Amino acid sequence: MLPEQARSHNRSLVLQTLYHRGEMSRADLSRETGLTRVTISDLVGECIADGIVREIGVREAAGPGKPPIVIDIDRDGHQIIGVDISGTDRFEGAVLNLDGEILHRRTVAFPADVLADQAYAAVTELVRELIADADRPVLGIGVGSPGIVRPDGTVLSAPNLHWSDLPLEQRLHDEFALPVLVRNDANAAVLAEYTFGGARSDLMLIRIGRGVGAGLIAGGRAVIGGRFAAGEIGHVVTGTDDGPPCACGRRGCLEAWVSAPHLQSTIDADPSRRPDVLAHAGARLGIALAPIVAALDLSQVVLAGSPELLEGDFVDAATRTLHERTLDGVFADVVIRLTRQEDIVLRGAAVMVLSAQLGVS
Repeated sequence: MLPEQARSHNRSLVLQTLYHRGEMSRADLSRETGLTRVTISDLVGECIADGIVREIGVREAAGPGKPPIVIDIDRDGHQIIGVDISGTDRFEGAVLNLDGEILHRRTVAFPADVLADQAYAAVTELVRELIADADRPVLGIGVGSPGIVRPDGTVLSAPNLHWSDLPLEQRLHDEFALPVLVRNDANAAVLAEYTFGGARSDLMLIRIGRGVGAGLIAGGRAVIGGRFAAGEIGHVVTGTDDGPPCACGRRGCLEAWVSAPHLQSTIDADPSRRPDVLAHAGARLGIALAPIVAALDLSQVVLAGSPELLEGDFVDAATRTLHERTLDGVFADVVIRLTRQEDIVLRGAAVMVLSAQLGVS
């Protein structure tokens, strides 16, 4: 490891520790990280100068000697722009503090038949308004996009927006001269659940809305895949019994079974069948999940979507089917639950910026 790499690693370690543990003295920080007091003093001084860390005050002395000065991340010293462009009829954005709390919110509507250039113009309009709303220095811009997104922030394919090979991250960076991170919306959401939601280190988060997409954390690390398509489970066919038609042209895809529009329209056609409709859809999700959970040894599956549709019959059937289709006694403790977080993509976009700029996750 080169000296500059070691320094960057140590700085991230200090900031990660402060971010999650909260205020502490330099001596506490030295003991917690294993770094020498000289190194801690140097790194903390640098972070204070950068406006990332602040001195809170003097801790009451418990014994003889000079009382220590307590420090913490300056959680309101910088702000983050988070943008969610995965919606069907609008883009959402927010100004967040470093704890992922939303301070200001804006939306931009766009027509269903939006063209590629119009979609990009709507994104830039939204970001420009949010930057104007920020009243602290902006640490960076995080964007959760639908479709397949390369690690450099190029949207390889987002059919609903008519985007193909769009270097969105680079274009937004050139437009606003700020650090920009663009990732798939489900991959952003799983980061929020891992960082703010108390999730375990082996986790799949599934977003169920107009479509179905998933983000993966394995061993505490985000999984992207060699084709940048890890978690694209919406068009996996579940079962061999045909099934409802899917937008992709096939029948019986997971998205065709469990998407919110399909569930709602089926229930609306015969409200008395609501429990059966939701239980059957949940079972289809359990069928799709069983081999994934077994192959990756996941401990938790989190659903993000409409609680009115997913709570109760749906999640109960999914859990029961998963347990029935995996090795008895090994995966019986795997939990399927709904996220308790709102604005999960916006908060995940903030985590992307925190990770890239401060090494905090």
